[in-house]
Amino acid sequence: MRKKRTPLSEREIDDIVVAQADDDAAWGKPIRGRKVKATNVPLSAPLATRAAFFARLHREKSIDAWIERIIRDRLDLEEAAFADLKRELAAR
Repeated sequence: MRKKRTPLSEREIDDIVVAQADDDAAWGKPIRGRKVKATNVPLSAPLATRAAFFARLHREKSIDAWIERIIRDRLDLEEAAFADLKRELAAR
């Protein structure tokens, strides 16, 4: 029977990283990431004003954060509806 290992604390992880910092054999190949380009979405002035109002109402840190959250929520709903439709069609 295998014992469950308790997760390392941040301090323990930091100690390991510092101890292995100069040991090249302890590290794998570097991972390169790409920066995602931001997308501009033009809004009419009245729509932007309404969005800014609701962003403040919901205490979001910025209108961009609020719009991103709204889009993410809507996409979750759309994906769930699409999955339900696919299941319904497959059952026929």
